[in-house]
Amino acid sequence: MKIAVFYRSATGNTGLLAREIERALPGHQVIGCQAGEYPQAELYLVGSWTDKGTCCPEAAEFLRGLEHKNIAWFGTAGFGGSQEYYNQIFGRVKELIPEGNRVLGSFYCQGKMPETVGSRYAAMLAEHPEDERLKASLENFDKARSHPDEQDLENFRSWVRQMAEKVEEC
Repeated sequence: MKIAVFYRSATGNTGLLAREIERALPGHQVIGCQAGEYPQAELYLVGSWTDKGTCCPEAAEFLRGLEHKNIAWFGTAGFGGSQEYYNQIFGRVKELIPEGNRVLGSFYCQGKMPETVGSRYAAMLAEHPEDERLKASLENFDKARSHPDEQDLENFRSWVRQMAEKVEEC
C-alpha cells in the first residue's frame, strides 16, 4: 500500500508522531508530501499541531485540496488529555475536509509546550495566586512536559495500523 503523509509540527510533537508511521507500517511505501502535492496513494495520513482549537493553516489548506481520498487525521495538543476535548478539535478539522473524501478516523495525544508558555503561566499566577484557572493551566503545562511519551507513541502506531487495515478491507 502507498501511504502519503503530510504534517506540520510547531514544537516537534506532531513530527515525532509522523516519524513513527514507517515503524508502524513496515512493508508499505510511505511518502512525504508538501503543500499542494497530492501524490497517488491509497491512504493519506495528515497531521498538525493544535492552533486555537483547530489545525494550523497549512494543514487546513492541504485538507481542502484533497479529493476522493482515504484520510486519517492525527495531531497533538498541549492542553487536553481528554478524548472529549480531542473530539471537539477534530470536529473543527473535519469541517475542512471536502465531501467525497472518506475520513477513517483521528488520533490525538498531548504534547509538550514551549517553556515560555510555562513561564508566562507562572508569572501570571504570581500576580493572581488565587486564580484556579491559572493553577490548572500551570498544572496541565507540567503534565504535558513528558508527552508524547512511549505509551502515546505505541497508541499512535496501533492506530496507524488500524487505519491501514480499514483501507485494505475496502
